[in-house]
Amino acid sequence: MSLSSHEADLFEGLRGRFEAIAYRLLGSATDAEDAVQETFLRWHTADRERIETPEAWLTKVLTNLCLNQLTSARVRRETYVGQWLPEPVLAGDPMLGPADTVEQRESVSLAMLTLLERLSPKERAVYVLREAFGYRHREIAEILDIGEANCQQIYRRAGQHMTTERSRTPVDEATAQKIVEEFLTAALSGNTEPLIRLLTGDAVSIADGGGRVPARRGPVLGGFAIARYLSGLFRPTDARRAYLGGGLSFYSVTVNDGPALLAEVGGQVLGVFCLDPVPGGIQAVRIHVNPDKLVRLQRRWAATAPHRPFPVEW
Repeated sequence: MSLSSHEADLFEGLRGRFEAIAYRLLGSATDAEDAVQETFLRWHTADRERIETPEAWLTKVLTNLCLNQLTSARVRRETYVGQWLPEPVLAGDPMLGPADTVEQRESVSLAMLTLLERLSPKERAVYVLREAFGYRHREIAEILDIGEANCQQIYRRAGQHMTTERSRTPVDEATAQKIVEEFLTAALSGNTEPLIRLLTGDAVSIADGGGRVPARRGPVLGGFAIARYLSGLFRPTDARRAYLGGGLSFYSVTVNDGPALLAEVGGQVLGVFCLDPVPGGIQAVRIHVNPDKLVRLQRRWAATAPHRPFPVEW
C-alpha cells in the first residue's frame, strides 16, 4: 500500500530525530542512515491503519533495527584493522540531533560515543533514549519489550559505566579555535616541546585508518610519546606531497561538539584530528583518516564551502 502525502510527510518530519537516535546508538553515520531508511521501508509496507501512534511504532522499529546492527557490528569490529573510532560528524549536521542540554551535547561527543561501546546493546539503547532524548522509562520499556522496573535497573547500571570517566571540558567557539590553532602551530614547529606543553601527561592518541589508510595500529600513550609521533606525522616532505597529490590545507572545525583540525587537499578531506580539552591541556587526540568514515563529513564540508584555512604552508 503506497504512502499518502500525510504519511510520507510524517516520516520526513521525524527523519532528523531518527538519524540522531540511530547515530548515538551505532556510532556510525553511514549505518544510521541505513537504519533510518530501512525503518522508512517498513513504514511503507506496514498496515498503517492498525498503527495507533506512528511515532512510537517507528521509534520501536528503528531501535530494534539498531540493536540487531549493534550485535553484528561487534562481530565485525573483532576483525577491524587497527583502532576503531566513532564516525566524526561536522557541526550543524542534523544527525547530531538536539543540543539544548548538557546531557544532549555530551551524548554526541566522541569520548561519550567511545564509552558507549562498553555497554551491551540493550544498556546502550536505554541510556541513549533516556539521557539524550528524554524518553520516560515506561516508553523505553514499551520500545524494548521489557518491564519498567527492569528498564530503570538497566539505566542505573549503564550510568555507572558512563559516569566514571567524564572529564571533557566544553569550550566556546573562540576558545575551540584557539586550541586548534595552538595545536597546529605546535605540530608544525618541528619540535616536541610545544606539543608536550599542550598535552596532558596521561594523554592518549588513537588513529583510525580502517586498513584503508596507513595509521598506527595501537594507541600512543603519554604526552611525550604523542608529541614525538605527531611531530613526525606533520613533518612536510616532497614525498608526502607527491603521495597526497599536493600540499595540505588546515582548518579549524567543530566535530561532535568539540574542537578539531581538518586537513584537506583540493577540497578532499583527508583527515580530522579531534581534540579533547581538559583543564590541564589536551587529554586525547582522535585521528580519523578512514575514508569510509569521512563520506558524510565530506558531503557537508563541500556543501558549506568556501572555508578559510589557517595561513600556513605545508
